[in-house]
Amino acid sequence: MEQATFVPPSPLQLRDHLEAWEMYLAADDFDPLVQMAIVHAQFELIHPFKDGNGRIGRLLIPLFLFQKRILASPMFYLSEYLESHRDLYYARLRGISQDADWNGWIEFFLEAIVEQARSNTKRVREILELYEQMKRRITELTRSQHAIRVLDALFDRPVFQSSDFIQRSGIPAMTALPFLRKLRSAGILHPLREKSGRQPAVYAFRDLLNCAEGRDVL
Repeated sequence: MEQATFVPPSPLQLRDHLEAWEMYLAADDFDPLVQMAIVHAQFELIHPFKDGNGRIGRLLIPLFLFQKRILASPMFYLSEYLESHRDLYYARLRGISQDADWNGWIEFFLEAIVEQARSNTKRVREILELYEQMKRRITELTRSQHAIRVLDALFDRPVFQSSDFIQRSGIPAMTALPFLRKLRSAGILHPLREKSGRQPAVYAFRDLLNCAEGRDVL
């Protein structure tokens, strides 16, 4: 305890803190992004669970912004930014508990939203560019009326079993399986598991996975 950088409130006070947090969560403050910054910080400082507080606190961000109609769907995640700025993230949270420095925390959180939004926008543009590139490449490779179905199935689920691909694309198996072989030979698909007996093969659309992650994962 003497060496701990942060000590959460006593379990005896937990219910009161959570009730106050819940009331603020349901309220409307002057700015929803600032309110989200406060909601996230308060949850992390209350630290209600033995494990998983960080994950739950990060999940609250897109859910809250979706509820406030800032997002069309709950699909905005700050994990990438927070992980890459972990020391500053913890320092700003400590600044609240030690010095009541809410301004420093809110400034950090809003900067995180801006930078993550820029990163996400860049990634979406790269995915759209990849889609157009693959549309031309797969059309030329297959020379088939099913080329767009193949393309959309790959972008819908970049890691898949061959049997799942057939079902989702709506292409007959006798046509779909040669398509998969062509895509594999062209280096578009990366085999994760070979077909074995009744076990279907598992493939990965490597370019899309790398693009979505912003780094080489395969």
